[in-house]
Formats: sequence, structure tokens, C-alpha cells
Amino acid sequence: MTRLSAAEVPGSFDDAARDYDRMVGLNPGYHRALRTSARALGLRGSGAGQRVLDLGCGTGASTAALLAVAPDVEVVAVDASAGMLARARAKRWPDTVTFVHSRVEDLDAHGPFDAVFAAYLVRNLPDPDVTLREVRGLLTPGARLVLHEYSVRDSPLSTAVWTAMCGLVVVPAGWLLTGDRSLYTYLWRSVLRFDGASALRDRLRREGFGGVRSRPVPGWQLGVVHTFVGLAPERARS
Repeated sequence: MTRLSAAEVPGSFDDAARDYDRMVGLNPGYHRALRTSARALGLRGSGAGQRVLDLGCGTGASTAALLAVAPDVEVVAVDASAGMLARARAKRWPDTVTFVHSRVEDLDAHGPFDAVFAAYLVRNLPDPDVTLREVRGLLTPGARLVLHEYSVRDSPLSTAVWTAMCGLVVVPAGWLLTGDRSLYTYLWRSVLRFDGASALRDRLRREGFGGVRSRPVPGWQLGVVHTFVGLAPERARS
């Protein structure tokens, strides 16, 4: 079994795109948890007149969560995996949603944004600090970044729960559906290696975000999945 590097992840998601929604469907509460984090964006009313960057949108689960909490918001949904985007585009969406195959470094022409939502993304980035810096520059002054992310390193119990979940469900189910367990083994290991919640909050502060806070997402994955919030500076840094 080959170990994936972060640079190889987009291509692996291309290969897994066909079965990705079925895998997600095996996770009870997955979509509800995304909606919980989407509410932390603090979008006004129905979202009319506001633009949100959905960064790492995958097959569109995070896009749907945004529309569920703010149905009139304009969403620019971006992913580096062409295969995942193809699955997303094949679904029915309102005219306020645009899908873009791009790196965050190439999104200047699409900004600025009133909020950025990134679900299960930062952990997969080759250099999270560079991306967070780019995201900060895409936000209007004082706008919110919300990360919906796995983080278990601060808790031995959460680490054990995550390992048990992957060993008993995630990796075997991924293998049965796709015939390849490398992506799902990468998922397990990447979460174990990733920042604890305190370290990710510190990372956001170092990259210029204020008002940083986090909370665990309620549900059976309590302590495994978290909502992180940071505010762009009121004035852009030079």
C-alpha cells in the first residue's frame, strides 16, 4: 500500500470522486455538522448580497450546507480536484453558485469575499500557512473565515476514538467501495499528524486573524471535528 503525500491528494480525490458521496452517506450527522459550522459564518438573513468562498468544496456538501443556512448567498465553490468538481457540477444548483477549478493563489480575480468557508481542507494543504495568508487577503476587512476540520491531538480520548472509527469503519468501507484504501488510510494518518485545536488557533493568529476561537461540533464525533473561526483584519496589512 502506497502512502500518499499532501501533493498527491487532489489526484487521489479525482479517483475517489465517484464513490465519495456514498462514503459520506455512511457518516451519520456529516451534513448536519457542516451546517453547524456554516452558521458560524454569521451571514446576515438569507445571505442576499453577500459573497462566500467555499474553499475545498469537493462534491458540493459544504456548498449545500452554506445554502441551507443562507439560501440567497452567492457562493464561489473552489476545489483543486477536477473529479470532485465534476461530481459537484452534475448536481442541481441555483444560479448564485459558481464552481471553479483553481488553487487559492489564483483566486484574486474572484474576490473579495464577505466570508470564507473551508471544510476538511487545511489538513490536506502542503503549506497551510501560505494558503491562510492568501485567504486573509481575499476577505473584506473584518470578514470571517470558518474552518470545519478534524483535530484530535489535544485529546488522547479523541485520538483513540478517531483511530477506532477509521480502523473499524472508514478504511474498510473505503476499500470495499473503491478497491483502494490508500486515500482513507491517508485520511486517518493525516488527522493524527495535524494540529491540535490549540495549535490551529495559534496558526490562525500568526497569519493575522483576530477573534480566533473554536468549539467541538456536537454529535457522535464530539472532540474529533471542530469549528474554527477567525476574523480578517479591519484594515488590510501591507
